[in-house]
Amino acid sequence: MKKVLVAGATGYLGGFVAKEFKRRGHFVRALARTPRKLDYMKDQLDEIVEGEVTVPESIKNVCDGIDVVFSSVGMTRQKGNLTFKDVDYQGNKNLLEVAQKAGVKKFIYVSVFNGPNLPHLAIVKAHEDFVDELKASGMNYAIIRPTGYFSDMGQFFDMAKKGCVYLFGPGNNRINPIHGADLAACCVDALEGEKQEMDVGGPDVLTYREIAKLALEVQGKRVKITSVPGWLMRFIIAVTKIFNKRQGELLAFLTTAMTSEVVAPATGTHTLKEHYSTLQENR
Repeated sequence: MKKVLVAGATGYLGGFVAKEFKRRGHFVRALARTPRKLDYMKDQLDEIVEGEVTVPESIKNVCDGIDVVFSSVGMTRQKGNLTFKDVDYQGNKNLLEVAQKAGVKKFIYVSVFNGPNLPHLAIVKAHEDFVDELKASGMNYAIIRPTGYFSDMGQFFDMAKKGCVYLFGPGNNRINPIHGADLAACCVDALEGEKQEMDVGGPDVLTYREIAKLALEVQGKRVKITSVPGWLMRFIIAVTKIFNKRQGELLAFLTTAMTSEVVAPATGTHTLKEHYSTLQENR
């Protein structure tokens, strides 16, 4: 049995990872900015500690007695004036420094698929700048680079509710997104695994147009898909950055993903059709 700290436990992936570590018999301490968000699974955790990775003083003791740190900490919807650099880079760096002082043996980190080739995107650069810190730390590590989460694919499902799905570009590029439970299994496998970097995707490879069609069909909607041309997206991104730089950078990341091939070695059993069907049943 290992003692594991899960940072980012309130996020989509972090919750699955915490449960998977516990299912395999490990001691799990979850770090959360808002512990009450873990009330739904507190009986599946050994400890819940409050702390904010962007505030070093609040996490100075979180790694005491811990063997392995897992982090999927990253900013998508966090409010305030924090930047991707503040959270995805500096926040994880703060956690790494605490882990080093506590004698943690391994650090498992979730970055971005094809991250080293996308330094022009602020969100990716923040992730990969931390990856560089982790590699230089001397600590044993594993870096997981997933193609995309099923939760991200929820955007298509939400658009389909309104009867039309918008794509950036023609939508002919492919992706094999992965369910949180399947990705969590890969993350926990990394505890004992020797690979230090892994690209991970789900079992189904689909074009974005196929994903849009699936989201509409599962909800019994007429197939209506609109492609937004590249020049218009570039204009929208530029204007958005003027008023909200963080949202503009996130939009640039999403546009890049949707107009690129995002296919990694396949793993897992959960399909996107099953996921959409579950969302439809739970409406």
